[in-house]
Amino acid sequence: MRPEENDDVKVRVLTLEAFADTIVPGEKRFPGDRAVAGAASGPGAVAAGAVELIETPAAGLSQGLDWYVTTLNERAREHAAREGLSLDPALPGFVALPFDDRVALVQTLTAPGHPEKELWISLALFSNMAFDTAAHMHTLDAIAAGHPGLASMNLAAPDSDGLWRFPEYSYGRPLARRHPGTTASGSPA
Repeated sequence: MRPEENDDVKVRVLTLEAFADTIVPGEKRFPGDRAVAGAASGPGAVAAGAVELIETPAAGLSQGLDWYVTTLNERAREHAAREGLSLDPALPGFVALPFDDRVALVQTLTAPGHPEKELWISLALFSNMAFDTAAHMHTLDAIAAGHPGLASMNLAAPDSDGLWRFPEYSYGRPLARRHPGTTASGSPA
């Protein structure tokens, strides 16, 4: 975070990072990292750009992010009170939770029957999408940048013209015979 950013922006980013890291955990970015808990080795949703994707207007969540952040931090403080946890008052509630408690809270919020379930699942899906698909980036740019999710899945690079071709069939054989009317370019006749 840049020093000129206001406290609301810091709280928003830290909270969204902590939520995304709970969905797809990764390693800490630096020793004092509080948003990323360090619950897994390698990069997770935060390194994959989850906050960038979640804040993209095209994702459809940006108008409600203040609600998500405020509510998640309220739910975190409620969880901490029920569990007898003391939270660092200098941090947003969800960020201050230990990782296992973050997971427990997210499980509660996304459980069948929870009145806010669909909203929290939406936020979780975008955290996954950032890692699994780099949905906030053009795929070629993501591959060129070494996007951590695409790299972990060993997504093949395209041919030199930017197109993907698969000369070897994934099952070791063609899935179907080519239709006799198919043109040389592969279009149906």
